[in-house]
Amino acid sequence: MKRSIFFWSITSALAGFLFGFDTVVISGAEQTIQALWSLSPTMHGVAMASALYGTVLGSLVGGWPTDRFGRRPTLVWIGILYFVSAVWSGLATGVYTFIVARFIGGLGVGMSTVAAPLYIAEIAPPAWRGRLAGLFQFNIVFGILVAFVSNALLAGIGEHAWRWMLGVEAVPALIYTVLCFAIPESPRWLIARKGDRVSGVAVLRRMSPEASTAEIEATANVIRASVGDREVAARFWTRRLRVPILLAFLVAFFNQLSGINAVLYFAPRIFEMAGLGAQAALLQSIGIGVTNLIFTFAGLWLIDRLGRRTLLLIGSFGYIASLGLTSWAFFTGHYAIVPACIFAFIAAHAIGQGAVIWVLISEIFPTRYRAEGQALGSFTHWIFAALLTTFFPTMVTAFAPGLVFLFFTVMMAIQLLWVALMVPETKGVPLEEMQKRLGLDAA
Repeated sequence: MKRSIFFWSITSALAGFLFGFDTVVISGAEQTIQALWSLSPTMHGVAMASALYGTVLGSLVGGWPTDRFGRRPTLVWIGILYFVSAVWSGLATGVYTFIVARFIGGLGVGMSTVAAPLYIAEIAPPAWRGRLAGLFQFNIVFGILVAFVSNALLAGIGEHAWRWMLGVEAVPALIYTVLCFAIPESPRWLIARKGDRVSGVAVLRRMSPEASTAEIEATANVIRASVGDREVAARFWTRRLRVPILLAFLVAFFNQLSGINAVLYFAPRIFEMAGLGAQAALLQSIGIGVTNLIFTFAGLWLIDRLGRRTLLLIGSFGYIASLGLTSWAFFTGHYAIVPACIFAFIAAHAIGQGAVIWVLISEIFPTRYRAEGQALGSFTHWIFAALLTTFFPTMVTAFAPGLVFLFFTVMMAIQLLWVALMVPETKGVPLEEMQKRLGLDAA
């Protein structure tokens, strides 16, 4: 694999770092913000979920600029949105300006889950696609860990610590935006969407300088042939695409019904419910970040070896065991095992759903529909994340925590059945070959 492809992939994947940082950094500030502005549980939930509502909208519309203007310009604008949000969040003077600022950052998160994995999938060699596309997830996890560490380091600097926690994101956002100007446009977008074969072939040559002219032209022909008739291909919601549409929806649906975002957003609060002090709970949150990083490494190492489906099966068993034990611990008062169970849950997520979701969605749609398909999976992921984050504080107030975690356990048992019966393997398959395997011949 060429160094240039790795550089382009890691640059695009840095959007994931900002995604992870932005998603979790709020966990260190949420209780201070609630007290500072005297927020009711309902308004507190809305404020905490405001970024997620932006993410829902960003994921819903993110496919349009990605297709209309290109993958690269969209990635640049994602960085700008992150930067504006970070600065504004840190300077917010009230809950409503805070909600707007976090909403803008959410737009960046939602768009990044469409554009970044899609871009990487389109430039990556088939044998490396899982690992390269998985860099997006790795950077999400790395961003989560850095956010937890940053929150712990800044927690003691004074009454405005929460502002620094949120505002420091502006630095990596600026670096990412500048780096995006150094990557080329996706050759698949240039050839299949823009119709610019000359520029597309030029990028393909940069990707494979050792290939002959005939080989480069053959690759361009395959990309162009995969599009089929443009008028027919413009229709996304068709019976022909029912298999990838259902796969994208369900992998994103089950991802959130594991409870992962609730655990990441409210980790300190969950640990305090288990009897830990506030500072100990914050430090345990760093443990979540470290566990997530280690097992994401494992997932990246395994994804092109064992395959996507196998990792989803492994993760499902891990989910069921860890969430089931967490539920049992809250029901029976064995709170001492809760941190270990939560760490095991994070490990199961990192090696399974976390490693697979963005890779799988980016692989299963034909080039003509890839941005729309990625947007569908991303939108599904974030609409359920927003709902879960909004109602989680109310859920753990209205119901026993053990019952909440039991619900997540049941959902993961259903996921296990779905993976075993419906999910195909996609490792090592060229993108243009994938549509044939799923019965999606070019229209």
